[in-house]
Amino acid sequence: MTEPFQPKDCNLSLISMGKTAENLVEMRDQFQKIPTSSIYYHFWGGRLRLSFVHPEYHNDFAHWAHFALHDEILTERLAIVDPTEYPEVEELRKKVLEIIEARIGEVDSTIWCHTEWKFHFLRSIIIVSNMGAPVNNPPELKGVLPRLTHTSVFYHFIDARRRTPNRIDDFSTWLSTFGSDYEDLSKKIQLIDPYFLSLSEIREKLVELLIENL
Repeated sequence: MTEPFQPKDCNLSLISMGKTAENLVEMRDQFQKIPTSSIYYHFWGGRLRLSFVHPEYHNDFAHWAHFALHDEILTERLAIVDPTEYPEVEELRKKVLEIIEARIGEVDSTIWCHTEWKFHFLRSIIIVSNMGAPVNNPPELKGVLPRLTHTSVFYHFIDARRRTPNRIDDFSTWLSTFGSDYEDLSKKIQLIDPYFLSLSEIREKLVELLIENL
């Protein structure tokens, strides 16, 4: 018998790595050594921060390249990196390092940022709690989804991809336990790329899919 789906909420507790970068060479050297949890945070953690980040730059590295180094070529290259295309964070590390190394080889001199703009490497611990009553069947989920908080959407649709064996969201994983009845819906949900969407937009797309398919 399929287990109920338990909606959960989450918060990120930040931990300083004690490492910084004031130029691209330092960024490369630190990026080679930081734990994967720090890379994950700087690509995804901005979704849960209250501070405003320019929506054109979906990761902290592109944001820093634009506002601290004023390097638009580097900014563009980093901004289009979609972490969902790299199942393992180490693969993502390799891609970012390739971009940084290439840019270092193109510029004539090292560009330094002002001290107040130096990059501070962080990592995070996710704190999870139950949110409301369990959902017993997919039609019930249709009523619950519009009320999920942004942090709940983050946990179930984004963070799930690094903690589930099949690297998909919690909704698709749960729907698959009902056999072939919801296979098409599950596949449609998995086609949503969360990286270039806000948490509100992700929730809206999920609600639309459930309304259309349930």
